[in-house]
Amino acid sequence: MAYFVLALMLSITVLDAVADEAQHDFILRNGMVYDGSGGKPFRADGAIDGDRIAAIGDLSNRRSRAELDVESLAVAPGFIKELSWSNLSLLQDGRSMSDIYQGVTLEVMGEGHSMGPLNEAMVQEKRENQSDIRYDVAWTTLGGYLQHLEDRGVSTNVASMVGASTVRQYVIGYEDRPATAKELGLMQDLVRYSMREGAMGLSSALVYVPGNFASTEELIALAGAAAEYDGLYTSHMRNEGKTIFSALDEFLAIVRGSVIRGEIYHLKVSGKENWDKLEEVIRRIEAARAEGLPVTADIYPYNASSTGLTIELPGWAREGGHEAMVARLKDPELRPKIAADMDMIPAEDLMLTSFENPDLRHLTGKSLAEVAAERGTTPEETAFDLIIEDDSRVGTVRFTMSEDNIRRKIALPWVSFCSDSSSQAPEPPFTYAQPHPRGYGAFARLLGKYVREEQIIPLEAAIHRLTQFPAANLRLKQRGTLAQGYFADIAVFDPQRIAERATFTEPHQLAEGMVHVFVNGTPVLRDGEHTGAMPGRFVRGPGYGR
Repeated sequence: MAYFVLALMLSITVLDAVADEAQHDFILRNGMVYDGSGGKPFRADGAIDGDRIAAIGDLSNRRSRAELDVESLAVAPGFIKELSWSNLSLLQDGRSMSDIYQGVTLEVMGEGHSMGPLNEAMVQEKRENQSDIRYDVAWTTLGGYLQHLEDRGVSTNVASMVGASTVRQYVIGYEDRPATAKELGLMQDLVRYSMREGAMGLSSALVYVPGNFASTEELIALAGAAAEYDGLYTSHMRNEGKTIFSALDEFLAIVRGSVIRGEIYHLKVSGKENWDKLEEVIRRIEAARAEGLPVTADIYPYNASSTGLTIELPGWAREGGHEAMVARLKDPELRPKIAADMDMIPAEDLMLTSFENPDLRHLTGKSLAEVAAERGTTPEETAFDLIIEDDSRVGTVRFTMSEDNIRRKIALPWVSFCSDSSSQAPEPPFTYAQPHPRGYGAFARLLGKYVREEQIIPLEAAIHRLTQFPAANLRLKQRGTLAQGYFADIAVFDPQRIAERATFTEPHQLAEGMVHVFVNGTPVLRDGEHTGAMPGRFVRGPGYGR
């Protein structure tokens, strides 16, 4: 017994000595390092101290408190999700499961609509329009929302654009009219305030109410306010189909007129009859870039988009907000006029994916054509009725894009990547809907299908456009690159296994092949399992504190 106690004491002494000698918190041994620059990978060790990368190179003579053997794995900067709709999902579940399992360490939210600034009416609207995700609106500014996420606990870092639609709603509401000079000045001041709080820039979504009511001149003025703080202007353009050229011209005019950097959200050409327009779109963007205009784009690698069924309604029918829209849909005299003004995609290409009314959830996964046939009504009438019955926008997936066009866009060096979706978990309340699989698979699909299998671009180029490239566009400081002194946001994955598992019929499946993920130096995914850690932070934009 005495011998056992002596041996135990000696072993504890040795362990204490090793801990005292440790020079780093973590060392990743023998990984294939893709540093984010787009250059060829190299074999090296990586050390982490606190929230920073302490060293990269041959660290065989150094000790650490914990070591991970990553010899057969790729070690990359954490991925930046350029367009995230995790505004509400992170309030429900801060683990950000579907994104962490793909290596995402920063979510950039705010496509046209942002979580601030909010006036009293907007706060009340958010309180009243909640469904399966319930939350307290404990903020009124965009910075307040992002800080609220950090304080609650979140696994990924978070950032946001300030939405042009949001500042318009704050000042004008849902009216379809030009802003007065005084109103425009107030909207610009709201943008400036949000930029000083840490917004990444200004975003617009010009197909949704009330953003579609904004004129080009209004958007130039708002983007100009963001440009004062070196912000980025991002836009879901006014059209992505038959009038895409005029929409692109407007986007470029806003960038020129406000002297700002610009990015096109989820660049696409929708509708089979329009697919051949992509080459001219690319030509015009590259011509603008050649003249020195700082414009880029992002995409998600799927041939289907996702939005609400209400997008099929003409703009005038959506004016005034949701209640006014529903009242019009209930008016028997207006319904034929609304139907006549609709430019709806083929009903068989429109899948119904989410309902707030539990009595309608049995329709999830069916096409609008199938439901119309079951009900014996036209697709337009069926759409009206579903919106009324669900008292919501009704989630949909729309199969309108070309797979060949996706490959063409992936090959473009000025294109980065997004999911245009929320980060979810394969559990309630997320499983009450059947979302687009991009929320679980966009980045894994890129790396598995298009990089490994189809070899459209090399892995180092894909990682560059997931990391350093968007970090530079967003003006992020010390993120997006594996380098000494940078924040330790790190994705470690198996290039031979990384793959999506989510499908359109079974979307709630986590991606595979991601092994370890560090956020600000803390392991959030370890050996393929979420640790439960929530070290994510509010990442502030270039105008913060100015």
